[in-house]
Amino acid sequence: MDFASSDTPDAGPLGTDMLLPHGARGVKVVIVGGFGVGKTTMVGSVSEIPPLTTEETMTQAGVGIDHNPGAEGKNTTTVAMDFGRISINRELILYLFGTPGQERFWFLWNGIFEGALGAVVLVDTRRIEVCFEVITRLEDRRVPFVVAVNTFPEAPQYPVPDLRTALALSESVPIVACDARDRASCRDALLSLMVYLCTLAAAQETV
Repeated sequence: MDFASSDTPDAGPLGTDMLLPHGARGVKVVIVGGFGVGKTTMVGSVSEIPPLTTEETMTQAGVGIDHNPGAEGKNTTTVAMDFGRISINRELILYLFGTPGQERFWFLWNGIFEGALGAVVLVDTRRIEVCFEVITRLEDRRVPFVVAVNTFPEAPQYPVPDLRTALALSESVPIVACDARDRASCRDALLSLMVYLCTLAAAQETV
């Protein structure tokens, strides 16, 4: 299957809530990361249908409960999940599920991850420590993932080997740059996950 070429134009949404075309395969992918790293933005940017979001305004009730280092200016948060869809080509459609970033909502991950083929971990290099627990949870669940470094304008840039060491990742896990505001960039990150999953599947077949 050729993931690099798409029959879907980059601009504009496709026909919205249609059933899967004949012969197409739907795959569930999860977008994860700490609070405020850009998960909702990524799903909204890349989705070819109007995304479903469950963002709510943060209130004083969360003071002393939520720990949001480095993202104190953010005033909304995902309380359940985000949902979107993108057609990679005529044979493959990805259903995107964005997880809540705040730890008090992580109990929802059990349902969100059910049936997921893989995950994209969004990372903010200004607060790289917020993704440690996220990666640990993925590894415990044995969910394959790629790391997408969200290119915030003011975020420091580090060489990939340094990021790999900081995140304690094996050499096989892809690390890519991603601008969560840009559709093509988000699509490329998702393509990197699909290629990685194909590589893992091929490796298993040779065992």
